[in-house]
Amino acid sequence: MKTLFDFLIKFLILTVILWGVILWGLASYEIHLVSVATAWILIAANSLAGYLLFEYAYEKPQQEFTRIVFGGLVLRLLVLMLLVAFIILRSPLVLNDFVLSFFAFYCIYVIVEVLGYQRKNKQKKNIA
Repeated sequence: MKTLFDFLIKFLILTVILWGVILWGLASYEIHLVSVATAWILIAANSLAGYLLFEYAYEKPQQEFTRIVFGGLVLRLLVLMLLVAFIILRSPLVLNDFVLSFFAFYCIYVIVEVLGYQRKNKQKKNIA
């Protein structure tokens, strides 16, 4: 439970920093805030779901762990692709802002997600 709390704290801190940078950029550049917020919502939900799946599968047998984590990854990416396709085809968002912020958020939040995995594994190793 401690690693989940640590992950959520780091996630929150990173989110505050990123939105600070975005709002600072909003003062200097023309950024469509709804497009950026939509990308952030998709990626934040994806990262949270990925880490929660990892936490759920952590104490499971290896075969079940692999099925949950990698099956969840495939399902999450499929849902993201469908949502992005829907947004691109049907939404009045500014596509350049949406796509750029989507990839930027994805790269940043995947790093936080992987660091959360590593911390959880390191904690188990230290206990043993």
